[in-house]
Parts: sequence; structure tokens; C-alpha cells
Amino acid sequence: MTPASAPATPLPLGAASAGPGGGPLANGLTPGALAAPDPLAELRGYHLPDPISWWPPAPGWWLLALLGLSLLVLLVGWLVRRHRRGAAARAAQAELAALRAALAQDGDAAACARGLSRLLRRFALVRFPRRAVAGLSGEAWLAFLDAQGGGGRFQSGPGRLLLDAPYRPPQDLPIAELASLVEDWIRRNQRPGGRRP
Repeated sequence: MTPASAPATPLPLGAASAGPGGGPLANGLTPGALAAPDPLAELRGYHLPDPISWWPPAPGWWLLALLGLSLLVLLVGWLVRRHRRGAAARAAQAELAALRAALAQDGDAAACARGLSRLLRRFALVRFPRRAVAGLSGEAWLAFLDAQGGGGRFQSGPGRLLLDAPYRPPQDLPIAELASLVEDWIRRNQRPGGRRP
């Protein structure tokens, strides 16, 4: 005969269902104890990255600085060349003013005509290539001056005095007109990149 099974002991009211319903399991654990822990509970708080340092700059800033420096060097070089080119015209204008002042003081028209001729020659040698200016004399010199801004006033106007002054009486020399013509010629040829023969 089979042994009689022992009568089942009644369960307390709260533990009526065992297992997944929330009652104690066979090993005495509750179903909540077997559930996976909350993964968000183990995360640390926000950690911001270190602030970006201004040094060393990014490669783009290096390129921009190099470009800016190159432009600055080019600008300074251009300004220096421009100033040097204008220096001859400024010196010529100053010498012209001194010749006019000497003419007003002593009235020597022949000396003023010689001074104007020398001034034109020196300025032309600075402003134009030496091989185009140095060998010119007489009518060829006057033709060059007309071609470079004289407008025909050297060969057939007051500029003729550059050739005729030594052979004319001082009282017949229109020096004021010649000085104005020389001033105009210098002004027309002072710009860099102006006319070249």
C-alpha cells in the first residue's frame, strides 16, 4: 500500500499563489528579487569636456594668419615702391619751386632756362629707361618730351626755349611759360605705370 500523503497544510492568505504571481518561491525568494537591476541607476552624472584651449590654434587659423601676413608684406612693399616712385616727382617739384624763387629774386632768365633743362633731363632719366633718354639731344629731345605728355608744346611752343635760350637775349625769354610747361610735364609723368617710350 502506498503511504498516505500528508494533508496539505493551508497557506497563509497572502501567499495563496506561489510563483510568478508574487508569492514566495520554493527557495524563499520573491519574484522582485530575481528581476534585473535598473541599468540607469548605475550611470554617473554628466561630465562636460574640458574647455577648448585657444592655443595651439587649428590649422585653418594658421593658414589665415599666413595669408594675412603675406598680404601685409605685399601691401608694405607696394607702399614703399609707390613712395619711392613719387619721390622723384616730389624732388623735381621742389627744385622747380627753387628755380622760380631764384628767378624772382635775381631775374636771371638764362640761368633759369638752363636749370629747367637740367631738371627735365634728370627727371626723365629717373622716370624712363636710361637707353631711351640719355642719347637724346636737340630736336629728338624735344620730340621725346612731346611724345611723353608735352602735346607739341616743346617742339612748337615755349619748350623750344630749351634749345634756343643760349642764343636769345635774356629779355626775350618767356621763362614763366616754360616753367609752367615743365611743371605740367612732370605732373603728367609722375604716376607709376604712366607712358613709356
